[in-house]
Amino acid sequence: MQRFEGLWKSRRSNVVECFDCQRKQEVSGAATSTICPSCSAHIDLSDYKITTNFSRSVRTKGEVYVTTKGDLSSSSVRCRRALIEGRLRGNLDCAGTIVINTSGKIPGRISASEIVIEKRAEVQFFRRVRVGNIEIRGRVLGEVVADGMVTIRKNGVLEGNVTAKAINVEKGGTFSGQIVVGRGALQQAELLSNETPTVSNPPEGSISLARPLPAT
Repeated sequence: MQRFEGLWKSRRSNVVECFDCQRKQEVSGAATSTICPSCSAHIDLSDYKITTNFSRSVRTKGEVYVTTKGDLSSSSVRCRRALIEGRLRGNLDCAGTIVINTSGKIPGRISASEIVIEKRAEVQFFRRVRVGNIEIRGRVLGEVVADGMVTIRKNGVLEGNVTAKAINVEKGGTFSGQIVVGRGALQQAELLSNETPTVSNPPEGSISLARPLPAT
């Protein structure tokens, strides 16, 4: 199966975008690096498997996999997709999906097109999570700012303030916090601030929940 997957990947081609000038180009699925034809910048295409402590900065169009014994503490990691089964203490910016299947505190900045919190995961985000869409099947404590949908599945739990275009709590899911939904644009201060804001009066269009709200 591994040889078959390797053969398939070598024949497949991918479209990658330059980190510096955003020029897109098509490259072979077997390539580990390329050069941007527009600005001549080097583009890493390698996949990274983290099995021990890892603190080096990474900027790749490949994938990052943190195993159960891995500890990712890099100040800056940018990738296409990521799977986190070990410790994540650094900053992670993902163009695609981040799947979190671990429990613990995550002190770094996290941003992605999509985040999936698996069923057995229990995570606490110390910094505001910036995401397109987030799906919560486990337990999350922290603040979420989503351009799209926040989905809390059956038995999923989210404790924290949410700013999103929409939120969906399935039957059996629980949400506790303040909701700001349906806003077309987010203020710049909301995107850049790293400190938890002090909430006095709920802003217009928000719903403040004093206790957990289970879906019915």
